[in-house]
Amino acid sequence: MTAPPIHHAGERVLCIVALYAAAFVAAGFAFDSPDRILSGLVEIVVSRDTLTTDYMGVGGIGAALVNAGLLTLMSCLVYWRAGATMNGSAVAALFLVLGFGLFGKNILNVWFIVAGVLLYAKFKRERFATHINTAFFGAALAPIFSEVAFSTYLSRPVSLPLAAATCLVIGFILAPVAARLFKAHEGYSLYNMGFTAGIIGALVVALYRSYGFVPEPVFIWTTGNNLPLAALLLTSFVSLAAVGFFLDPRALAGVGQIMKQTGQAPSDFIGTCGLGPTLVSMSLTGVISTGYVLLVRGDLNGPTLGAILSVVGFAAAGKHSRNIVPIMVGVFAGSLFKPWAAEDPSMVLAALFGTTLAPIAGRFGWHWGVIAGFIHSSAAQSVGDVHGGLVLYNNGFAAGLVAAVLTPVIVAVRRTDKVD
Repeated sequence: MTAPPIHHAGERVLCIVALYAAAFVAAGFAFDSPDRILSGLVEIVVSRDTLTTDYMGVGGIGAALVNAGLLTLMSCLVYWRAGATMNGSAVAALFLVLGFGLFGKNILNVWFIVAGVLLYAKFKRERFATHINTAFFGAALAPIFSEVAFSTYLSRPVSLPLAAATCLVIGFILAPVAARLFKAHEGYSLYNMGFTAGIIGALVVALYRSYGFVPEPVFIWTTGNNLPLAALLLTSFVSLAAVGFFLDPRALAGVGQIMKQTGQAPSDFIGTCGLGPTLVSMSLTGVISTGYVLLVRGDLNGPTLGAILSVVGFAAAGKHSRNIVPIMVGVFAGSLFKPWAAEDPSMVLAALFGTTLAPIAGRFGWHWGVIAGFIHSSAAQSVGDVHGGLVLYNNGFAAGLVAAVLTPVIVAVRRTDKVD
């Protein structure tokens, strides 16, 4: 059986993402031996994935990169077989798979949630391709599978079916819940699934806690690998820009057009400005994000690489170098006036993932972006207890709350309401 046809431009986009995933696999074998990678992959698959679990600390750098690359290649195959539209949102979803394949998503734990979304599509008699981005964004809740399946509270004959059933139900309800919750922030937080997953995750954790199942906190955070990982990232971003210019020698003009857009969701820079300019813009956001981590003397590891790749992915669907910087500045300002240092893991992740609020800066101005980042630097520290660390998009959950409250306040105090 052949896959449904994907538009020629869509095939090109899918091939580019697949090539970068394959590059991560190749890089993994440059870091570690095949034997170490194989044993590391086993360790990653059976590990608890509660925030924050750096797969580079669980199975080694090589295994983490191979896990991320393989998982993304498998996801690309699903997109191809589904005949999905390869727009900005699809690129963002696949880059999140690549990034979170370094801390939280693995080649086992994501698939029951994806299957749950597939069941919902069949129930509604709709094409899976219509909901495929929801499926892979929704893998933010994949740690629930690992936490339950490999629990020390339950025997395997009980824990494995319970984990699978829980994630199938989660996947089934994701699409309708996400559609409803989008209205709360009106697209001013790009990680709508983070907001959705946070609420669903809170309910799941509350239910399990009522039966005495309490997730234990995890914190695995590697250090000392800034030089090789920075080289890997910068090589990737330079090549991304090179591909963009190859596809469109006038890509810089298109980047200028991208930076004029607010980024409010739904945004699709590939559809509005072309693939070449979008790839160049993605590379710029990657360089800025990596530069921020190095500037504040943070660590490059699985979680921070995942955060950087999330910025890069959403540079196809809402983020650009003009609207992300005010958010980063706001989070950095938060580190100056609050009891956290800019290089602290939670603050580095808040600065990177907090760029989900970029549309606020894009729509209302850089100063509101700084304020949003400043508020987010506090919100992101507080919501983790609600979901027990079982939602990978913790910052997306926090940012959804910030956007839902801050946006109507901005509209109310502005002299001229420019919101469409």
